[in-house]
Amino acid sequence: MRDNPLLYILVKLSLVLLCFAFILHYFFANSQLKKPQYESAKAIDSYKNVLVYNNGPDYTANHGENFSSDGYYYGLKWQCVEFVKRFYHDVKHVNMPNGFGNAKDFFDPAVPQGHLNGQRDLLQYRNGGNMEPKPDDILVFTNGLYGHVAIVTKVTPSSVEIIQQNEKDSRQVLSLTVEHQRFFVGSVTKPAGWLRKAE
Repeated sequence: MRDNPLLYILVKLSLVLLCFAFILHYFFANSQLKKPQYESAKAIDSYKNVLVYNNGPDYTANHGENFSSDGYYYGLKWQCVEFVKRFYHDVKHVNMPNGFGNAKDFFDPAVPQGHLNGQRDLLQYRNGGNMEPKPDDILVFTNGLYGHVAIVTKVTPSSVEIIQQNEKDSRQVLSLTVEHQRFFVGSVTKPAGWLRKAE
């Protein structure tokens, strides 16, 4: 083979290319295994038969718009707002007049304590006010760029449990303290208040 330099070069080049192909195959096969494994449409929790879905590692991600069977706009899959609106439509039979905006937009600071938030067609209460949160209330956090909303599932004399979508944990327990008949939820991160369907 060494007597034929061209054949020798072609064989060596073929071996190099073959080794390179094996390396590429190994690299791509292993990189697929290392990718975060999640299903964006996988149900991870539920409350009153309303499912909470996993939104994956990027909290800003959306997977398209979601609508009810009767055409009501739930929001972007699988953001926190989408779960809250879906819960209120399906369980509480509330169609919010303003179906858009970020989570922080659910709380209107201009609405007096216990009055109707017309944008959401729900009564609004301030954190630190005279009204204790109740199960099914919407807790509204206005911190951060977009804010956050969650549904209250349980209230004890010292805690408030919530269920939420698009957070690391679907359930969270916040502190509840009472001072002079005023109710304070949260310690580090505190909601601005909560919304409730008028009975």
